[in-house]
Amino acid sequence: MLYYLFDYLDKIMDVPGTGVFQYITFRSGLAVLLSLLLSTIFGKRIIEFLRNQQVGETVRELGLEGQTQKAGTPTMGGLIIILATLVPVLLLAKLDNIYIILLIVTTLWMGTIGFIDDYIKIFKKDKEGLKGKFKVIGQVGLGLIVGSVLYFHPGVTVRKDTQRTNILQPTTTVVSPVPLEEKSTATTIPFFKNNELNYADFLSFLGEGYEQWAWLIFIPIVIFIITAVSNGANLTDGIDGLAAGTSAISVLTLGIFTFVSGNIIFSNYLNIMYIPNSGEMTVFISAFVGSLIGFLWYNSYPAAVFMGDTGSLTIGGIIAVIAIAIRKELLIPVLCGVFLAENLSVVLQVSYFKYTKKKYGEGKRIFLMSPLHHHYQKKGYHESKIVTRFWIVGILLAILSIVTLKLR
Repeated sequence: MLYYLFDYLDKIMDVPGTGVFQYITFRSGLAVLLSLLLSTIFGKRIIEFLRNQQVGETVRELGLEGQTQKAGTPTMGGLIIILATLVPVLLLAKLDNIYIILLIVTTLWMGTIGFIDDYIKIFKKDKEGLKGKFKVIGQVGLGLIVGSVLYFHPGVTVRKDTQRTNILQPTTTVVSPVPLEEKSTATTIPFFKNNELNYADFLSFLGEGYEQWAWLIFIPIVIFIITAVSNGANLTDGIDGLAAGTSAISVLTLGIFTFVSGNIIFSNYLNIMYIPNSGEMTVFISAFVGSLIGFLWYNSYPAAVFMGDTGSLTIGGIIAVIAIAIRKELLIPVLCGVFLAENLSVVLQVSYFKYTKKKYGEGKRIFLMSPLHHHYQKKGYHESKIVTRFWIVGILLAILSIVTLKLR
């Protein structure tokens, strides 16, 4: 909203200094500051409200050190992250930008699913929360919306360089590259030279005109990624500060990718795919990073509030949508390696237990407990040490992800 006000003052009223709001970097900086202030100052009030409403965490007995002390700690703290993200975005971002609209929808959609899940756990006294199938239906629904918009909306394009001949004089010609924006299902493959993959090529066997059916491949991939990443973030939220900290690292890295992908100068210099209008997401990402860091003020050990599914599902959904929008979804296993490890630890644990029980009559385990962070707790590591080391791993993976800009 402030963006449009200052745009009016700059273009219509010609007020000096208001043109600074045209710069994404300026608005992104303001978004970080505002989200930090909102999450730290108003976060305390939200926590007090949750405590007064007796919105406390119900802790299942898992035999983990320090677990019983966490009972009654306010949950649903994801509301802090959501509010501290959306307020700066509504004030500072271009609200007619299709990518901003998608991220706002993702935030509200996944936040609602998480809120319902937390509500059932707390007020209905059902520890299982929202049934798994309904969570999946919600994630699939969001995937359908995001995938359809990214595929069919005319404002979602990529740039392809073509050649144009400029005749300067009868005997002189100059050939220069001209950016041509077009619809495409192309994405980026990390670590490979000529690293573009077009999902439509999987349907080349259909013959001429196969590109029109690319949505049959693209939309299911979007659904899978959103479901996988949101569940990964949800599983990671098991000890104080782990999900918020690792997510902040991943989102900040995606912010760098978003800024260079949406800037024609940087994308040309780095020889990466230019995605028109995507740079506006940098404002959203900045607000999101600020809200996550501000939330850590209260969520670091010992936590004064938990984010609950309201926060974890929202975080995962947003990360997935940003990565898909800037054509970096194949980098997610590297960038979100902590989420992947947490997911795989659960899958491997359950699969191996079922396999050994069927074969030997007694289930065996790979880890002392899953997800992975509980395995280290069982080994006697203090949770603050586990979180710090997972953050370090997240930083190393983020650096490796950034290096892929030129390492191919």
